[in-house]
Amino acid sequence: MKVTDHIKNANGKTQFSFEILPPLKGEHLQSIFDNIDPLMEFNPPFIDVTYHREEYIYKELENGLLKKKIVKKRPGTVGICAAIQNKYQVDAIPHILCGGFTTEDTENFLIDLDFLGIQNVMALRGDPVKSETYFKPDKEGHAYASDLVNQIQELNLGNYLDDELLNTSKTDFCIGVAAYPEKHAEAPSLDSDIYFLKKKIKKGANYIVTQMFFDNQKYFDFVKKCRNEGITIPIIPGLKPIATKKQLNLIPHRFKVDLPDELIHEVLNCKNNEQVRQVGVEWCVNQSKELKKAGIPVLHYYSMGRSDNIRSIASQIF
Repeated sequence: MKVTDHIKNANGKTQFSFEILPPLKGEHLQSIFDNIDPLMEFNPPFIDVTYHREEYIYKELENGLLKKKIVKKRPGTVGICAAIQNKYQVDAIPHILCGGFTTEDTENFLIDLDFLGIQNVMALRGDPVKSETYFKPDKEGHAYASDLVNQIQELNLGNYLDDELLNTSKTDFCIGVAAYPEKHAEAPSLDSDIYFLKKKIKKGANYIVTQMFFDNQKYFDFVKKCRNEGITIPIIPGLKPIATKKQLNLIPHRFKVDLPDELIHEVLNCKNNEQVRQVGVEWCVNQSKELKKAGIPVLHYYSMGRSDNIRSIASQIF
């Protein structure tokens, strides 16, 4: 079922969803199930699965020359989605990126998803790899998420890259896109960010999931600004409980989001990360309660491969 249909069928009830990472290469699929199982009692209508592109490393040979080696540490997004739908009878949503894909790769990826009965996709530009200062698309790929959304929508209309194909079938993907209540790191302003968000919607996006935030007012202000700009599709908040002291520096640096002073002070006063995790859970519970009271259709949690703190939060909300 499409995300938009799940929201419609809930009749105003706030739903629970979450995002998982594929396991590291070499790990068993059971590691994913072990993290999903404790969360199934909260009846998630869908589960997101991230996609991780290839990166390159250089290994020094005995003769002193360097050999370029492709590394993909977390493969398996499509297989995991198929396994989730088969095991749990829950919609799985694969992330699909601009980075590392040609348009032909993208089309073939979407065809595979369609054959597997996957009805939702999350269309993202993706981040630069470690060797890049700024994002660089494949020479035959998309530079912007709006272009990726357009290709997905064209396939929904039955328009393939090879226009000589006859009797083509249409796909029927529900398309999710990302948004940033505190603006994307590369955007000059929030207004310009919303301008490009509207382009993604015009190309065919059906719903939005936000970057994590720790101050609900920033989400509410962002939603209001979007509505004033004529954006009417669902805007699902993304939430993450802070879990370690290290994240006080890591989260603002990597995700370009601010942490409230009150939360920072509470974390700094913790003696160990066990106490930090409890602070993170309590903070996220309070965020979730306020968002649920406001009638938000779905609360979406970034699990980052761990489910114990997400379960603690969900048990108090759902």
